[in-house]
Amino acid sequence: MPADIAILTKYFPKLTEKQREQFEQLQELYSFWNNQINVISRQDIENLYEKHILHSLGIAKVLNFKHGTEILDVGTGGGFPGIPLAILFPECQFHLVDSIGKKIKVVTEVAQALGLKNLTAQHERAENVASDFDFIVSRAVTRLKPFYGWVQNKVTKNQFNDMKNGILYLKGGDLQEELDEFGKKYKLYNLSDYFSEEFFETKKVVYVPF
Repeated sequence: MPADIAILTKYFPKLTEKQREQFEQLQELYSFWNNQINVISRQDIENLYEKHILHSLGIAKVLNFKHGTEILDVGTGGGFPGIPLAILFPECQFHLVDSIGKKIKVVTEVAQALGLKNLTAQHERAENVASDFDFIVSRAVTRLKPFYGWVQNKVTKNQFNDMKNGILYLKGGDLQEELDEFGKKYKLYNLSDYFSEEFFETKKVVYVPF
């Protein structure tokens, strides 16, 4: 087993053979597309599995999405956290949006190469997405208060997961000022409780129930 994929199987030992194969493909796919359209820093492409894929899967440590859950990934960039989550949860539906068209091109090409049937991608701003979803996920695209404003009308009232529908937002560093500004109910999950690598020491998932 390649060393890179080992960091995933360490924390997600029940991956199917198909899931392992899909995760293994990501290094080659992102290396190729990153040379065409820069979506990940040159330094980070060497640490893709830790800093992008495992980081994205931190959301799965907070909530194990039930079959049929519909998830919107806002400001997905090159496909994070949406693509790793779509591999992990093949029975859920993911819709990835970004306001930069060339990033959505990368998402579309990667998803197609992986054969992901449970993922759609759209070049659009979050505010203009017409559908609603069970959960909104994202990775540090902006401060929580304006982000909430973008997506507050996108969450369905139909509840069937183990947590109330809402936002699962990957953030890092000292968030106190930002959370004080936000002024609504939230819960913090430290990714250092789930992952031992130094990178995760200050990384969190902010859960905002609706």
